[in-house]
Amino acid sequence: MTPSPASTVVLVKETANALHTLLLLRNSALVFEGGAWVFPGGKIDEADYPGNNPKDAAILKQAAINAGIRETREEAGLDINPEKLIHIAHWTTPAGMSRRYATWFFLCPLDSDPQVVVDAQEILDYQWIRPAVALEAHRAGRIRLPVPTAHTLERLLPYNSLSRLCADMRSCTIHVFPENSEYCPVY
Repeated sequence: MTPSPASTVVLVKETANALHTLLLLRNSALVFEGGAWVFPGGKIDEADYPGNNPKDAAILKQAAINAGIRETREEAGLDINPEKLIHIAHWTTPAGMSRRYATWFFLCPLDSDPQVVVDAQEILDYQWIRPAVALEAHRAGRIRLPVPTAHTLERLLPYNSLSRLCADMRSCTIHVFPENSEYCPVY
């Protein structure tokens, strides 16, 4: 099964020399990752594509950005600036799963403390949380994090400065899982 293209946005803000990221609680009735705490995101819709050739890497990247912005608005009620998005990872759901996604992960630094409003249908709750606290809650079984979410939170652990995080993420290689995935576009 060919994975559907998708997009995820890792919203991060700095508070009192600590980074916090937004996690959303997916409704447990949802088939894919129901009951998990995730970053805002979802499938790339046809309307997200700015051009006629979805195989073109630049068009696909813009569609992923458009989808990330749309999904963040739909799931968290937040409008984000596309100029701030930093492509940090690309995850493809392993073969054999009932649903597969080829997901772009974007970091989005926030300079303010925005008011989050969840839709109370797909997303039931939210929390701004330090990555270490989220990972500890996951290990203790108090919350469930999908593997890509947990891995992304682990990548944030060494940072307490938003500017340092962004500088490093802009200069590092994009994490691709699985390595050399045929579904990760090269641009």
